[in-house]
Amino acid sequence: MAIFSKFRGFLRRANRDERGSLTVEYVLIFPLLVWTVTGTYSFFDGFRQSAANLKASYTIGDLISREAYSLTDTYFQSLYILMHRMVDNGSQLEMRVTVIRYDEDDKRHYVMGNTRCGFTANWENANIKQLKDSLPPMPDQDTLILVETRNKYVPTFNISWLADDYTFDNFVFTRPRFNDKVAWAASDEFCQQNVEPVQTASPT
Repeated sequence: MAIFSKFRGFLRRANRDERGSLTVEYVLIFPLLVWTVTGTYSFFDGFRQSAANLKASYTIGDLISREAYSLTDTYFQSLYILMHRMVDNGSQLEMRVTVIRYDEDDKRHYVMGNTRCGFTANWENANIKQLKDSLPPMPDQDTLILVETRNKYVPTFNISWLADDYTFDNFVFTRPRFNDKVAWAASDEFCQQNVEPVQTASPT
């Protein structure tokens, strides 16, 4: 019992003891502080990048839906550059655009136009049925513009516990605003090679 009494006395004295070493406390707390600050910023920046990617995808879809003229490779290249500048995170961007029509008699979707940059393949009549559950209900002969984008997230800080292969995948669709159909003159792949990330101009 004497041993337990001495131990309790030691704990009471240690609890009342207010002495300490600033250096030791700094060494213990500083790594935790750095981890908290960098982690918080990385998560905030990740959500910001995710929102920027989603807004850029909706912008691309909205611009296409307003076009009354034929869509060419040059047009899609300009949209690709625009999206790079909206996202502006220094990583490679992939974009795929598909115009889809629904036929009520056949109970299926048909691809009326497709193009891509970065994606390995386009949606075709042979495989578009894979998207049936992901597309909204459509009336007969209705047209839908599908925009898909993919962008790898590059964190500002190299944090070991943060996944370094996370990508933002966006799947957005809209209807043509002024015409029932979209005039299509683009090739299957509007960029024949990977386009380097675009650097925004700095003010002079």
